[in-house]
Amino acid sequence: MLKLGIDLGGTKIEGILLDEKGREINRKRIPTQRDDGYDAIVDRICSLVYELKGVNETTIGICTPGSIDPKTEKLKNSNTVCLIDKPLKQNIESKIGQPIIMENDANCFALAEAKMGAGKKHSIVFGVILGTGVGGGIVIDGKIHHGRSHIAGEWGHHTLYPNGKNCYCGQKGCVEAYISGPALESRYKEITGDQKIVTDIALNPPSNWKNEFTQNFGIALSNVINILDPDVIVLGGGVSKCEFLYSDGANSVHNYVFSPNADTPIVKHTLGDSAGVIGAAWLGDSS
Repeated sequence: MLKLGIDLGGTKIEGILLDEKGREINRKRIPTQRDDGYDAIVDRICSLVYELKGVNETTIGICTPGSIDPKTEKLKNSNTVCLIDKPLKQNIESKIGQPIIMENDANCFALAEAKMGAGKKHSIVFGVILGTGVGGGIVIDGKIHHGRSHIAGEWGHHTLYPNGKNCYCGQKGCVEAYISGPALESRYKEITGDQKIVTDIALNPPSNWKNEFTQNFGIALSNVINILDPDVIVLGGGVSKCEFLYSDGANSVHNYVFSPNADTPIVKHTLGDSAGVIGAAWLGDSS
C-alpha cells in the first residue's frame, strides 16, 4: 500500500506520497495561512490529501506541532494557536472518510531518521529535537515507542538542576530551560551583553558558555543512555548545527554514562526539514 504523509507547520503544509519501499512518488508544499483560522487549515490539509492520493489506496499520517493528548487526541502547546484544543484528527477523518494516524513532530522526526536517515539499520533509535524546545522520540525496531502515558522521549523535561531555572511546563531546572536555542541565547547575553542566534555563537563561543552547554548536554543525554541504551542518537533542530556537539558534546555525554565503555554514536540528521513529512508517511507502518 502507498504511504501518504502530511507535515503541518506554522508557515507551510507539506505532503508526500511514497511507494511501498519508501520511494518518493510525489510531493507538494502549500502555505498554511494560519491567519485564516482552523477550518481553513483543515480544508487545506484535506485538499492536499485528495490531490496527492488521487485514486490510490494509501495510509495517511499527519505530523503536527505541539503535543497530542492521548485521551482526547486534541493538540496542546501548538505554535499555531488556532489548533489548540481542537479535534483535528476527527475533523480530518470525517472530511476524507478514512482513518489517519497523527503524531507530534519529534516522533515523526525520529521515525523518519530510523527508517530512511541517520538511524537506518539500527534497532533502537533516539531522535532528538534541539531547537526552540527540546524534545525527542524513541523508535524500536521501526515502531514508535509511546509509553504508558504517551510521554516517552520527553527528555527535555528531565530535571537537570533541582530548583533551577523556571520552565514553561511549570517545573524548575528542566533540560529545556538550559539547552534549548532561546535558553542558550539568553545565557550568552548574560555572559557577554550581546544578542546573537545560537548557530552564530557556536562559530566562536566563549569558553564558559561552551563548557556549560556541553556539560548540560552531556548530563542530560547520559541519563537517556543509562535508561534506554539506544544504538544511536540522532540530533535535529537548529541547535544540532553546532558542530562541537559531535565531538566535545559527545565526549561529555560519554563521560557521564554509567559504563566506562560508552560509545553510543551521536550523529547529525540526514533528512533535513523533510523528516517531518517522511516520518508522517511512515506512520502507517509503525502503529
